[in-house]
Amino acid sequence: MKALYIASTGMSAQERNVEIISNNIANMRTTGYKRQRADFQDLLYQVYRRAGSQTSAAGTQLPTGVEIGSGVKTGATPRIMSQGNIQPTEKELDIAIRGEGFFSVTLPDGRTGYTRDGSFERDSNGQMVTIEGYLVQPGINIPANSRAVSISADGTVQAFLDNESAPTVLGQIQLSRFANKAGLESIGDNTYVETAASGPAQNGIANQDGFGNMLQKHLELANVNAVTEIADLIAAQRAYEMNARVISGADQMLQATSQIR
Repeated sequence: MKALYIASTGMSAQERNVEIISNNIANMRTTGYKRQRADFQDLLYQVYRRAGSQTSAAGTQLPTGVEIGSGVKTGATPRIMSQGNIQPTEKELDIAIRGEGFFSVTLPDGRTGYTRDGSFERDSNGQMVTIEGYLVQPGINIPANSRAVSISADGTVQAFLDNESAPTVLGQIQLSRFANKAGLESIGDNTYVETAASGPAQNGIANQDGFGNMLQKHLELANVNAVTEIADLIAAQRAYEMNARVISGADQMLQATSQIR
């Protein structure tokens, strides 16, 4: 009986849906996290009577056909790249992006990664790095004798050195954006990499040409809404239960058929 296999695809799809929702909930406090959702697609159909087929020599046609589907599959798990809430931290090297753009970082394998997580630190050489130690491009070195580091809305990093009365410009943090942000590949550590689907990175200056601006001593929170996720979780559980009932009902029908035989 095909209903067994059709309902099993529904259970599998909803299981995947629950996994995605649980990952969103688990990352509610992850800086710069962008939530995912599951998009589903129906599977192939078996056509018993094709719509438009002739039903008589006079040329009459079937207005509708007979098609039996074979279930559902997970078509995609796109990320929702909406802005998360901005939270003050009072930490000097914390930076939030308000609007379009990603920070560019150098990964250990030499590739360029992209992140919305602006919780930066200084390494032993004074370089500005992520909490994983990835160098923030284009490479900002903060001398050990610097004090009162400031980061402007356009990413310019300045600091007072020793007893100087005027600040010294240390560099400027650039932003990157993509034609299709949802096409970026997630590699963990709050980091994405470019793909053919995302298109090449377009680099620019914050607060110019459509790029967002930077806000020092703030961080962008995850864009996960707890109420929405719980509602989606309940809906996924109900859909899973209904598919399980279909399997149970189909099994009872098979048992009844076997007893008749």
